[in-house]
Amino acid sequence: MIRSVKLLFFIQLFLTTTLCFSQEYSETLKRPSWIKDFPILMVGNWDIKPTFRTRVGGNPLWQPAEYAAEHTEERVKQFKAMGATIIMLHFYKGFGLEAEREERENAIKLAALCKKNGLKVGVYIGSTLAYETFLLETPNAKEWIAPDFMGLPVTYGSQTFRKLVYFQHEEYKAYMKRVLKIAVEDLKTDLVHFDNSSIHGIPPVFYHPLAAENFRIFLRKKYTPEMLKKRFGFSDVTYVEPPKYVKAPSRVDDPLMQEWMDFRCQQLADYYGEMEKYIRGLNPEVAVECNPHGLSGNNTMMEYSVDFPRLLSHTDFFWTEGEQTGMNENGALQSKIRTFKMARTLNNRVFTNVSASKIKMAESMAYNRQGFGLISGTEEMEGALPEKSYVLTKDEQEYIKFFKKNFNDYRDVNNIADVAVLHSYNSMANNSERPYVSTFLYEQSLIQGKVPFDVIFDEQLKNLSKYKVLVLADQESLSDDKLELVRNFVKNGGGLVATEHTSLYNEWHLRKIAFGLNDLFKIDPPEWQKRSLPEDILKINVLKHQAGKGRVVYIPEVKPSVKKPLLIPVAGEYLKLALNHNELIDAVEWASGNKLSLHIDAPQTVTMELTEKTDKSKLILHLVNFDYQKTSPADIKVDVLITDRKKIQQIIMMSPDGAPDEKMAFKESDGHLAFTVPKLDVYTMIVIQLK
Repeated sequence: MIRSVKLLFFIQLFLTTTLCFSQEYSETLKRPSWIKDFPILMVGNWDIKPTFRTRVGGNPLWQPAEYAAEHTEERVKQFKAMGATIIMLHFYKGFGLEAEREERENAIKLAALCKKNGLKVGVYIGSTLAYETFLLETPNAKEWIAPDFMGLPVTYGSQTFRKLVYFQHEEYKAYMKRVLKIAVEDLKTDLVHFDNSSIHGIPPVFYHPLAAENFRIFLRKKYTPEMLKKRFGFSDVTYVEPPKYVKAPSRVDDPLMQEWMDFRCQQLADYYGEMEKYIRGLNPEVAVECNPHGLSGNNTMMEYSVDFPRLLSHTDFFWTEGEQTGMNENGALQSKIRTFKMARTLNNRVFTNVSASKIKMAESMAYNRQGFGLISGTEEMEGALPEKSYVLTKDEQEYIKFFKKNFNDYRDVNNIADVAVLHSYNSMANNSERPYVSTFLYEQSLIQGKVPFDVIFDEQLKNLSKYKVLVLADQESLSDDKLELVRNFVKNGGGLVATEHTSLYNEWHLRKIAFGLNDLFKIDPPEWQKRSLPEDILKINVLKHQAGKGRVVYIPEVKPSVKKPLLIPVAGEYLKLALNHNELIDAVEWASGNKLSLHIDAPQTVTMELTEKTDKSKLILHLVNFDYQKTSPADIKVDVLITDRKKIQQIIMMSPDGAPDEKMAFKESDGHLAFTVPKLDVYTMIVIQLK
């Protein structure tokens, strides 16, 4: 009975608060001024806390001494000497403010030492609740905890002492604001790191009774009674419950599940939006960061309630831990390139662990905005031997030195992209299979084919003027307004490449009788196979034709080299280049009017990124050799389109791999710049100085 009264109270509280389900994105909030000129070289000690390590268990006996050493000025100076610019400190793990008081006071003292030595600091904010201690301090927090699902508590993996909470509970948010206030005002942090964002919004969290009621409120706010009836067949949602399932479907046709996914994504984004607004209100110079991982080939909307454009509108940085970097055994090139490109599109920068890996350091320097990454700390938090703590390899020292020396060429730059690859929310949320396979494999061809491209989302369709080609790789669920934006792009001279079932469904994943872009494709769709069967692939050749000022290519299929099982991410071996890789590259080349910004004659295991200084004084070409352990390509021929740009003053080739800086011979002819890279070990940066 008491629980019922409390539930009614919090529902009423919800209805009278300012919480809404579609907060505006945060472009208008002031962002920290220091970010745009800041080189990201991080050391972390966020999980060295005794409360956490003791409860986890399995720690070496020397760990308490290592914890003490972490809080000395000698250790801070060691961080500085390594090249670090920011230290991610332990601060709040979810055991409770009182339980963590002593450690928090140590963190405040450590932050002061860091700032004294010219280092910025970030603080770790956990999203789980270590209930064994937390409930002793705050007994009513039982009401925040997600209810058991399938007879089991909803916990952080095998760490069963860490339970998940329904993060939109008003009392929970008020508590987290207390934590943030201490971090901003007492510790004087420069950055707030929200951890566990990728599990914060897993489906079982939303079976909390408040979440169920909020879902019904969401539906009533989103749709009129007439639209509810059109959506569900009825208009009164009083008895609607969140859909429960053990295994997520590979294709989402159920309208309630589609809406529940949208609701979950909005709830998670709104939570971080509220925390961001609170932090910026305390101090607009504090950066906000969370940990949702990146574009890993899985349906993050379904699995984690993560819709990147909504979520990252409230952050300056985000962590990614999921994607691998390097060559798979079957020859597939694995990378975080998509994630770095997504971050650029969404005005974010990426934190990632690059320690002890030349290829990870090279990848981050080439593709991340001003980002090097985490250079040390993970092994120390796990109990590394004291004599091995915070010791950099020679490779790490050389790469860090190179990055800092040439930092001016990593900041104040815009990437050059001829092609935009769309990740449409409705296509990627409602179907975890072919849209992912086709989109990721098309991007893989662009990566390994060395074609400059961006990852874009629905919002970027409103301004495609930067691009020569738009790729819709099985983007099947597109609303009428999105289709009109695509038509306008082609009408104004853009090139369109579409594959498979692009535009064959509306935004609710309802099948159309003809392609929505039939006026551009000029073909009939596959024959309807009923709801229970997958769509056929058209048995036709690639179609190319002029469409007014624009060009249109329709490719019936992106053909995987390795067939992916259902509900497995497009990662690892499944990233092996498509069987029709050359066809995919040729389509983009033709659609661009044969005017791509550059061509590079190098093995498919070499990737590139081309940037330009915002003052137009330089072009900067980054080359990365992912197969560096087996080969060092030589005599790489580069042709750059330089029409409408200044004349070339000089070209300098630089690398952290041992070779000295070198001026390069070049040739200008008919709007093209040609030069040859004599050798590529792991990473080379070529700076083209313009007059």
